[in-house]
Amino acid sequence: MPTIRFAGAADTPVILRFIRALADYEKLAHECVADEDSLKATLFGPKPFAEVLLIEEAGEAQGFALFFHNFSTFLAKPGLYLEDLFVDPAQRGKGYGKALLARLAAIAVERGCGRLEWSVLDWNKPSIDFYLSLGARPMDDWTIYRMDGTALETLAGS
Repeated sequence: MPTIRFAGAADTPVILRFIRALADYEKLAHECVADEDSLKATLFGPKPFAEVLLIEEAGEAQGFALFFHNFSTFLAKPGLYLEDLFVDPAQRGKGYGKALLARLAAIAVERGCGRLEWSVLDWNKPSIDFYLSLGARPMDDWTIYRMDGTALETLAGS
């Protein structure tokens, strides 16, 4: 039977392995610059910016969920934002993804959060179908915007 636990600093190598595998799956490996030192500092340093759940079977990590708090001004409540959910492809179909999402939902309820949100690439039909089967709904009337690199630095300096 699988177990789900919060990751600790010693789990940084396995977290990075899952992040890189997810980047490969999403065809975004060229954008993945994370390394063990930066992950350890931002996940387990003095001011952690995110949390990680690991799902394990027989002591071996099979997948992970990386999440952090956001906030809804309309609800006046915190929320959870799921940044990454990944299960080793050889382990898919065993309910690990659903178990991770169920645990995240329980954490959201325990913490008084008003919502659990995430993004999915438009081409990722297997994931979209999975999320829909759990009762998630797409937010088609919203578009995600991103600012990074030079544009971010330029605006910060203005």
